[in-house]
Parts: sequence; structure tokens; C-alpha cells
Amino acid sequence: MFRDPQVNFYVQDVEVSVRFYTRLFGFEETFRTPSTGQPEHVELRLGGLILGLASTASALNTHGLTTGGGNPRAEVCLFTDDVDGEYARLIELGAESLSSPHDFLDGRLRAAWVADPDGNPVEIVAQQGQSS
Repeated sequence: MFRDPQVNFYVQDVEVSVRFYTRLFGFEETFRTPSTGQPEHVELRLGGLILGLASTASALNTHGLTTGGGNPRAEVCLFTDDVDGEYARLIELGAESLSSPHDFLDGRLRAAWVADPDGNPVEIVAQQGQSS
């Protein structure tokens, strides 16, 4: 039986990624190892999501795991009530735009994407008017 899922991103600089997710999106740090010095792994929580940020170097040195490179194959998706306002705030705070706010699924959703420091996409999305 499995329990307590979380998503881990392998990143070049754990501290830079921690600052990005805490400052721009409101994640809260819940775990860090080692507790002092350069972190190898930090866990952040937002609502029910735990996002782990692990250094690519520690994955290789500790586990013999090569995390690869190339295009991102995953993203963090965060719901908001105001895609346009949050997108503007994120860009003002220095996030790189991947896709500006736009409607899709016949106007049922509005979304935009920014990149985290390692180029992983972060989607911000809002549901718009419900059909009856």
C-alpha cells in the first residue's frame, strides 16, 4: 500500500529554487537536509501538495541516479482566482514567462505558465464560469 505522495524536482541550486517557490507562490518549508549549510533536499508544502527539491549532484552522489537533462517533462500546476493578476505579479518578481494568460477548453479555464529557475514549467490556472 502506498501513501503520502509528493513530487520531487531535481534542480541545480536548491536554495534558488526554494526562494522561487516560497517567495512567488507561498509554499512553506517543512523539511531540509542537511539542516545547516548547502541543502541537498528541501520539502515545501502548499495545501496538500508536497514539493521536494533535490540537487542533481546529491541524486548522483547519494543514489547513483543520473537525473538527465533536456526538456522538462513535468510541471507544477497551481489554481488561483486571478490568473492575469498573479501572472503580472510573478513577472514583476522576475519569473520568466513561458505562456501569457489565455483561455482554453471553450473558455472554461484561463491559464498562464512561468518557468522556475531550472526551466520547469509552473502553470497558474483558474476555472471560469460553470455551465449548468
